[in-house]
Order: sequence, then structure tokens, then C-alpha cells
Amino acid sequence: MAMTLNQLVLRSMRKNIKSYYLYVFALVFSVSLYYSFVTLQYNPAIVNEIGTGRSSAALKAASYLLLFIVTFFVLYANKLFMNRRSKEIGLYQLVGMSKSLVARLIAIENIILWFSAIVIGVLVGLLTSRIFVMILLKIVEKDVFVELSFSMEALMVTVVVFSVLLLIVILQTAIRIKRVTLLALITTTAVADERVKKFNAFQMFLGFVGLISIGYGYYLSTTLLDLDNLPSANILLFKMVSILALTVGGTYFVFRFSVALILNLIRKSKKGLLSIQDVLSLSTIMHRMKANAMSLTTITVLSATTLAILTLTYISYYSTDSVANQAVPYDFIMYEDTGFEMVGEFDKEGIQYTRYDIDILAVPSDVRTLLIKKAALDKTLSTELGVQVVSLKAIQKKLPNLQLQEEEGYIIGYDSLSAENIRIEGQKPIQFNTSTGKGEIFIKEVIEDRLIPDYHYFGFFTVVVSDTYFQKLLNDPLTKNQKIVGMDLKEENQLIKAQEVFEANKVSVEMPIPGNDRATNTVSVQSQEDYRINMLDSLGMTIFISGFLGLAFLIATGSILYFKQMSEADEEKGTYKILRKMGFTTNEIMRGIRRKQLFNFGFPLIIGLAHSYFAVKSGWILFGTELVAPLLITMGIYIVLYSIFAILSAGYYRKVVEAAL
Repeated sequence: MAMTLNQLVLRSMRKNIKSYYLYVFALVFSVSLYYSFVTLQYNPAIVNEIGTGRSSAALKAASYLLLFIVTFFVLYANKLFMNRRSKEIGLYQLVGMSKSLVARLIAIENIILWFSAIVIGVLVGLLTSRIFVMILLKIVEKDVFVELSFSMEALMVTVVVFSVLLLIVILQTAIRIKRVTLLALITTTAVADERVKKFNAFQMFLGFVGLISIGYGYYLSTTLLDLDNLPSANILLFKMVSILALTVGGTYFVFRFSVALILNLIRKSKKGLLSIQDVLSLSTIMHRMKANAMSLTTITVLSATTLAILTLTYISYYSTDSVANQAVPYDFIMYEDTGFEMVGEFDKEGIQYTRYDIDILAVPSDVRTLLIKKAALDKTLSTELGVQVVSLKAIQKKLPNLQLQEEEGYIIGYDSLSAENIRIEGQKPIQFNTSTGKGEIFIKEVIEDRLIPDYHYFGFFTVVVSDTYFQKLLNDPLTKNQKIVGMDLKEENQLIKAQEVFEANKVSVEMPIPGNDRATNTVSVQSQEDYRINMLDSLGMTIFISGFLGLAFLIATGSILYFKQMSEADEEKGTYKILRKMGFTTNEIMRGIRRKQLFNFGFPLIIGLAHSYFAVKSGWILFGTELVAPLLITMGIYIVLYSIFAILSAGYYRKVVEAAL
């Protein structure tokens, strides 16, 4: 009895239900992720609270990046899915079905699957979109109730995008069926990737090249921002390109040749006495390494890049408090004679505070005697570099333990960013250029605490001198004086009320730019909390987008590794059946499989972590002040995600081994 095409489709889908769930998961995950993200552009809470033109543009640009991730994930999942069904497609042709009919059959199946996945994915995305909105508003510290919001615009965009992807998948499948021979389809899963053969001297050399390339790339990354030895911007660009080429090329060589080199050495050390665990781990890895090298390199490099971006973004977020404290080192700061109406309101409202009156002098100085390394910077630093100088009395309220003789001084505000730009040390003199000639102050100690706001950091640090010496500089015609008043609240619970007073009494003043009498700048009364909130507003969307896309990509790459392992497990069913018939238990076989899984997930994980660590270490200082905690948190998330996929993969292998008999 002849079956219609529709009956054949339904029968085929029922038969392949076990194979479909992976593919359906990939589709549903992609649709829900894309829909929930696109919905953010139209969500009322986001539009009302942070709906600036820049935020909308950022979300739109990020949606294109997400589309790339989704396309990469879906097409790869479709490729694995078709490989698993290649024998079935070959059998259809063997019983007399034409290639065009088989292509139509697969196309109808895909249409049904994709339509179902879009419906389910949109429903899941609708529920998760509210969670994502709440996370974004939490990042920027907006206390707003978020309602579940359905967006017809986001739905239309999602349907159009995935309809185009469906057409690409159908076309990709049809071309594969048309071009591949019947024999190739039937034997696809039976062909080994590479025969284990003798490892020649040239391959051994390339294995060493891979390891050395990565090592040298790491070394270059540690010197990327070493300004003491950086003669020009061209060298910086050359270093960046070299690091990229060495790490990417080295990673491929490591997977393609270095791994084979190491495994061959291990195999030789066994002198032919391989256990069942060795056969299931060493041999299978070596058989597949040629085909897996490129995909593992791509996944590792992209994952490392994603992890580095995630870490740097999180460093920016994690450092907002400390950056705000450096930029505005008091709860409130007033410049010259501005903002005293605010002080009066504080007194009226009973807001208690500690006041710091500070005179800041711009003094022409020669700081080259303080440099640790002088090779490059000694030529570029001006002998007339303006340095800000304050008196000991002005900062003793904050740092009461400091004591000075008349011609002694401290350097304060020498933070980690300053240390990356100009490396100096104490127990050396600094030279001031005054109208009476050159005078020297002996620097007792270099201190990180910053007590002068960012506006005055036209130099790289502040010099604290004795009150007597400060008075001499104050009377010198070559020095320029500016005044600030810092205010710290005595009780934190008065911050909200103080912020309200601050918002009502914001005053701006035209001040000369420190070190440049001819130019002026508008400076407002400053609030540390206001500065911090503004930072969150400007960084919040970037932080959220980076986190969203980064986690999406890490999940996608982890899923691809998992799907690949499932395909390999299905291909090796025959091997496990033979081993079970020979008397090997499930646990004995699983010990070898676990070794293989440790390599397949652990090796890319370790290399990815190393790549991202050195990438972050080379430039983290430009993004914030905190490194260790953000680095450990993001790397911890990466390890947990890959561990979950490794455990799921091992669980699937166990099912395959147990079902072998």
C-alpha cells in the first residue's frame, strides 16, 4: 500500500522523535533568546526609564550580534542533525525515492519543526523577557514595577528572521542531498576522521611550535601596556596583531599537532600495553583530532574572547563605587565660592557633615627623578610638568598619621592606573621650579589614597608638603591656586535627604583648566552618589548587553560540544556492543569515556581560561579598579556551564553503553 508524502513525513517524525529533541531544543532556545532580547527595545519600562537614543541604538546593534550567535548555533545543530540522519536519507533513495522527493520530505519536516519551535520559543521568550528587564533595571538601580509585556513588533521581527533562517536550512539540506552520493550518505557515520599512524618529525615540530606560539603570545600580552618600553603607537598595534596571530594560530597547532604529540608520547610509554580505558580515551581522541581541530580552535578562541569581554565589562560594573570614590573623593565637593547655598540648606535640614577646606597649587615640576624606569619616558616627560600640591594640614583630617619635616613630602593619589602609566617610587627627590630657582622635596612615601577630585588630575598624582613649605609656594608668582571644599556626611542614612538638597542647589562655575590659564571649563558642585549613578546609567546598557550576549554565546558553544559528543556516542554504539559482549562492565567502559570527556571539555576550557586571563590582564586597568573578584566570578560561571555540559554528555554516554546489549 503506497503512502502519501504527508503520511511518510508523520511516520518519519515519529520514528526520529529521539533525534529531534536536540534539534528542537536548539531551535526553541534560539527563538526564545532572540524574541526576549528584541522585546527589550519595545518594553515600556525600558523606554520610560532608560529610553535614550544611544540605548536604543545599542540594543539594535546587539540584536545583530545575537542574530549571528543564533545563526551559528542553529546551522551547526542542523548539520549535526543531518549527519545523524544521513543513513536514513540514503535508505530512502535506496528504495527508489528521488532526491527531489527526499528533499521535499525533509523540508516539510523542517517547516513543522520550526513552526512548533517558534510558537514555543515565543511563549518562553515572553516569560523570560520580564526577567531580563528586571535584571537590566536592577543594574542601573531603577526601582520600577515591571509588567509582562507582549510586543507585536518583536514577534514580527522574530518570525521574519527565523523564516529566513528556515529557508537557508532547507536550501542547505537540499544541496547536501543533491550533491552527496548514496554510498557517502550510508557510510557517513562509519568513516573514521583519521587513521592513527606514525607521528613524523615535522608534525612533532609543529606541535612544539603551537605550544611556543601560545607561550610567546601570553608574554607579549603582559608587556602590551608597558609604556616604559613602548617607543611608538605603531609598536602597540604590531604587538596586538602579533598576540592575536600567535594565540589563534598556536591554538590550532596545539589541537592539531601538540595534542597528538603528547598522546603519542603517552601511548609509546605504555609499550603496547593499552588498557580498555586507554583504548576508549587515547585512541578515539587521536582518531578524531584532525576533524575536530578546527572546530575546537574556533570554539575555544571565540569562548575566550567572549569571556574576556564579559570579565572586562563586569570589572567596569564592579568598580563603579571605587571609581566614583576616586573621581569625587568626598560625598560632596564645591569649587571656589560656589555651592554655599547648599551648605546653608544642609544646616537648615539638620544634615551633619565634616568639612574639608583645601587649597590646591599647580606647581611646575620635574618628576623624572622619581621614575623607576626612564628609558622611554625620560625623553617624553616635560621638565615643566604641572603637579598639584597641597598642605599637610589640609589632608590630615583624612590621613591623620602623616608627619613631615619642612623639606619632606608624600605622594598621594598614586593609584593603579597611574602606576600603569608612570612608574615611580618614594625615597627620592622631586624638583619644583619656582621664581626663586629650583627647589627639592624628598618624597618619604607613595600612598594610593586619592583626596583630590578628578578635575584637578592634570598630573598623575598629588604632592603633600609641610605647611611651612606650602606657604612659600603659595606666595610664589609661578604657582596657581584653586580652592575646593569637601563634605562627608556623618550619617549614611541622611544621604537621600542630602541628595535632594544637592539636586535643588546645583551651581556651576567657570574655572581655568589646571595648568592652562587661557582655557576655562564649566565645573558644577559634585556629588559622589550622583557621579556613581551617572556611571551606572551610561554603563548599565553596555554591561547588560555584554552579559546577555556573552552568556548566550557560552551556552551555545557548550551546547555544540555536547551535541557533538552525543553524535560521537551514537556512532560508537557498535564498539560498545562488542566490548559488552567481551565481558567488560558499564563502569569499566565509562572510566575510559570519562577520560575522553575530560579532554573534550576540559582541554578547551583550560586553554579558553588561559587566553581570557592574559587578555584581561593586559588591559583591565583601563576598565576599572577591581580585578580579582570579577575575574573569579566570570571564570567560575564559565567553568560551571562547561561542567554541566560535560556531566550531561557523560550521562548520555552511559545510556548508550547500557543500551548496547
